[in-house]
Amino acid sequence: MLGKIVAAIISPLGTALILGLLGWAMAWAGRPAQVQRAGRVLAGLALGWLLLWSLPVASDGLRGWIEAQAGPRTVEAVPAAPVMVVLGGGVAGPRAPLRPYPDLNSAGDRLWHAARLYHAGKAPRVLLSGGVTRTGDGSEAEAMRRFLIDMGVPAAAIELEDASQNTAGNAALTAQALKTQGVDQVILVTSALHMPRARHLFDRAGLTVHAAPADHEVIDMPFDLLRVVPDADALDGSARAFKELFGRLVGR
Repeated sequence: MLGKIVAAIISPLGTALILGLLGWAMAWAGRPAQVQRAGRVLAGLALGWLLLWSLPVASDGLRGWIEAQAGPRTVEAVPAAPVMVVLGGGVAGPRAPLRPYPDLNSAGDRLWHAARLYHAGKAPRVLLSGGVTRTGDGSEAEAMRRFLIDMGVPAAAIELEDASQNTAGNAALTAQALKTQGVDQVILVTSALHMPRARHLFDRAGLTVHAAPADHEVIDMPFDLLRVVPDADALDGSARAFKELFGRLVGR
């Protein structure tokens, strides 16, 4: 919960609202005049900051820079390891009667990639990491297990870590479980935007990580005028990028 609040505050929308409210308060303070002018400038900067990160060209540039650090993009380029670890990333369990099956959200690409890697013989075991969420019944790990079985991964090859609530917990609890089995090397599957921070946390937990990023968001696209028009999806992408950068900074 605290992490989500911090992420909202440091997002472009959160910082713009804070700076804008502070600027408005200063501008209407009445005196002295210098404070009013500073308040108007601050409010203008807040609006400009929000505008910048709502532009697709800026959001794509930041996310693309992070994704470029994620690791190999093809199955063939990923080395083999004893275990593959897949992070949940927002997968939600079913909740009957309105939702009889898990909701994969954008994390579905992670599971698709994990199935590809398994069938390519990159790892004989798959550990799914993700605890219970309030958006569905059961854990993320269990929801992922159901999907991977449908993708042809044998149930006997799947293990669950269903207690973690964030990436730091994913790393700590996974490392704890694997070290008792004598495993210190894993293939890590998560979204490309999330991979640099996740890899750092798994490294710090004592595991040798072979990155296998999925869900690449930024691709080569011809320039058009819509890339410099404010867009809600671009603002959301910028917020997620800021969250990853802040998380890496705190993690260090």
